[in-house]
Amino acid sequence: MQRTALTLSSLIISIILLISGNAFLMTLLGLRLSIEGFSTALIGWILVFYSLGFVAGTLWAGRIIEKVGHIRAFAVFAAVLAASILIYPMAVETGLWGVLRALGGFVMAGLMIVMESWFSSKATNQNRATLFAVYQLVFFLSTAGGQVLIRVGDPAGFIPFSLAAILITLALVPLSLTKRESPTIVRGERMSLRTLYKACPQGMLGALVAGLLISAFYAMGPVFADRIGLDLGQISNFMASAIIAAMLLAWPVGRLCDRFDRYRILLVAACLAAAASAAAALAGGYSIILLVVCVGLYMGITATIYPISVAVTNDLVETRQITATSTALLLSYGIGSCIGPPLSALFMELLGPRGLFVSNALILIGFIAFMRFGSKQEHPSVSEQELFYMSYPEAALGLSEIDPRNTGFEEEAQSKSWPKTERRASP
Repeated sequence: MQRTALTLSSLIISIILLISGNAFLMTLLGLRLSIEGFSTALIGWILVFYSLGFVAGTLWAGRIIEKVGHIRAFAVFAAVLAASILIYPMAVETGLWGVLRALGGFVMAGLMIVMESWFSSKATNQNRATLFAVYQLVFFLSTAGGQVLIRVGDPAGFIPFSLAAILITLALVPLSLTKRESPTIVRGERMSLRTLYKACPQGMLGALVAGLLISAFYAMGPVFADRIGLDLGQISNFMASAIIAAMLLAWPVGRLCDRFDRYRILLVAACLAAAASAAAALAGGYSIILLVVCVGLYMGITATIYPISVAVTNDLVETRQITATSTALLLSYGIGSCIGPPLSALFMELLGPRGLFVSNALILIGFIAFMRFGSKQEHPSVSEQELFYMSYPEAALGLSEIDPRNTGFEEEAQSKSWPKTERRASP
């Protein structure tokens, strides 16, 4: 047990360094492009290349890991990411930054696969729920912590980029020193998006919408904050508070999803997020405190759309399909993340900074209309629903094996007399 705890502590340190460094970089890049006077539309197109690279990495980075092993692959991915970070301030050019963003997204996906597969290798039926929760908590705290680092230096200078590269490089140390044998990457069952849509159209579109909204905020949120005149400290608080709000709302939403109809909760969440987004669009010109509150509510509620969509979908598929379903939902989220930044940037170009939240509100209204009028699919009653687990796509790339909803956990649930649903066959 002590050896397991020691190994996990080294993994957690690597995760903290990597995630905080990458989150810091994402906010830093948006600010630097805004300072350099790039149009919001162009900023959106440059930053979306990260999502394109990340989606490609989820599909192909695993093959590199299989060929050279986890430690070597992690060293290569981290070295490439750190080097790319140092190149950014050397030449602020559209084409170069687009390539660097795509490269960064690809290697970041590879780094996440390595660390999460190592984390998953520690999971047993007795501890998987705890490990799942610990990983999600560490991920969100690290992401929020990365926003605080914006205060350390002028985004127009070289020092912040050097700090981000240092954090990524240091993430190599704990994982490289571990003596544990590398885990094996298991290729899971695949599910097409067409099959996923037939099984649960609301779940698939919910994941897509979540990708649109969250990627738009991470990419264009710093630009929005800079364009309305916030200073570095205020921008740091603005971004960090939104991420913390998403973490804090996880528990109450989870309780609601276990007690009430999840489909209705998803619909209500979309309505509340749309209202909060519209309020944020109006609050920017009045009070920074009111703005932070509205954006915190918006991001806190928006962050629940993906996990609720996962739960709604898993209630409709067979147990053996959960891993394949999760992979397909992540792909749907990834597609949305490739659309979000340029779409929100276009609205910001047309309407000014508030266009970020106007576009998000319109997307949510469209999703609400689909849920209300576009699909009449039946959903299980509350008593038939599976146990709910809050999961976030950014922290779920390689965690299908540790997900408590998989087959191993259901055996544990039976032994503890937890409620268990008979899975319906997928359409």
